[in-house]
Amino acid sequence: MSGRPRTERDARRRELGQNFLVDRHVIERFVRSLDLRAGDVVVELGAGTGALTLPLLGAGVEVWAVERDPVWSKRLRQIMETRGAHGTSRVIEADLRRLRLPPAPFRVVANPPFGLTTEILTRLLDAPDRGPDRIDLIVQLEVAVKHSRRPPASLRTAAWAPWWEFHLGPTIDRGAFRPRPRVDAAALTIVRRNPPVLPTWLAPRLRELLRPTWTN
Repeated sequence: MSGRPRTERDARRRELGQNFLVDRHVIERFVRSLDLRAGDVVVELGAGTGALTLPLLGAGVEVWAVERDPVWSKRLRQIMETRGAHGTSRVIEADLRRLRLPPAPFRVVANPPFGLTTEILTRLLDAPDRGPDRIDLIVQLEVAVKHSRRPPASLRTAAWAPWWEFHLGPTIDRGAFRPRPRVDAAALTIVRRNPPVLPTWLAPRLRELLRPTWTN
């Protein structure tokens, strides 16, 4: 068998599903699309190499950079200290699915492992009275298209639709990531409806009504 031996770094990438965004033009375009305001609290899920963290800090927002990989979380702390940015940021070494979210208002920005997209959306959207004001994710293109269809293409999305609006952003070629994934990605923006279509206390009831028949 040919090829280089698998390193510890390779093993972590495989275990944690890491596909880091490396294309500077894509990163700059994505951050510009976020309509950030100075003083916003932004929770960045899966901060990784800091490719999005540093541009977010440059926009004057407070960043909670969440990274499960202890190697990358340590490097992020070092980068923050070197750049003197620790006063407006914090690096949190945690599983993004179990993070204690900040009190409202806050936003979420993420280039998460593609395999965790559904779990992340469930965590953020199931309780609309406690969720973020806006979510900007980089996800698989197919997933972004599915969630942004009108009317909703899945019952899971329909269970969120009374409280959240889904918008499809630009496609991101798979070549913008390292390691290179097997599929292209896209930006997906989710905004809290104001006012909502239904009161938030109905969210659990609607979800339980639709859950037995949804498949994804």
